[in-house]
Amino acid sequence: MSGMTINFPLILVILVFGSGLIWMLDAIFLAPGRRRVIGELQGQYPQWDREGGAEAVKYQAGVAQSASEPVVVEYAKSFFPVLLVVFVLRSFLVEPFQIPSSSMVPTLRVGDYILVNKYTYGIRLPVLRTRVLALSEPQRGDVMVFFPPHMNDTYFIKRVVGLPGDTVIYRNKQLFVNGQQVERDTLAQLPDGRSRYSVGLESLGEANHLVQVDDMRPARDFSVVVKPGHYFMMGDNRDNSSDSRIWGQVPEKDIVGKAFAVWMHWDSLLSIPSFSRVGLIE
Repeated sequence: MSGMTINFPLILVILVFGSGLIWMLDAIFLAPGRRRVIGELQGQYPQWDREGGAEAVKYQAGVAQSASEPVVVEYAKSFFPVLLVVFVLRSFLVEPFQIPSSSMVPTLRVGDYILVNKYTYGIRLPVLRTRVLALSEPQRGDVMVFFPPHMNDTYFIKRVVGLPGDTVIYRNKQLFVNGQQVERDTLAQLPDGRSRYSVGLESLGEANHLVQVDDMRPARDFSVVVKPGHYFMMGDNRDNSSDSRIWGQVPEKDIVGKAFAVWMHWDSLLSIPSFSRVGLIE
């Protein structure tokens, strides 16, 4: 997952705290004065609440002139509760993402809209990303959203294949972890022009998931030991994925959350959204 350069978490934080601050400052310093003026106007026009009466018209004109709520305060009070709910949901519970690339095919396709659990691996401060409460650690086979080390403002999504201390080897397009071959059963071979894709079912940790390799491309063999506090990530589309083989291991501080479900598929604005792929992510 890539291509997102706008810092939405930072923008949301600014909007939430900005609108909340405006509301609070108005409540402390300005609103009491408006209430005092309104009280004086009600005393000046005892029949201020008689609809259509002369005093009611004068009272309303006086309020509009001397005690009306500033527009910026009105907007702040209207948007703050909504922004706060969105902030809490996106920052600490669940955040939606769209898949823009084919690096996780066949598990995830371009146009899939997924949900990411933001608290599975612990509670983190928005924007700062500091983990303040550890709940669990990533496991082999998890589909994880994170910030890659070479693009610190862009979300990526890959599968965890190596935990801290693991030895990960990729030889002849076969994955080995700590000397054990990761089982993969070939399910189909799909001719596709200059490529010949093999789709298989791989068992990695607790996850049984689909992977795809291009039999026409040469293998990119490697061997690596995962550093403490880091994770080795690979795409399920093994021959068409920018992952830890290229830009290195992902530190714990750059984890965003665990992808757990597809809730919609939408190819483009000109197409009709589909819910045929709704389900949990393996």
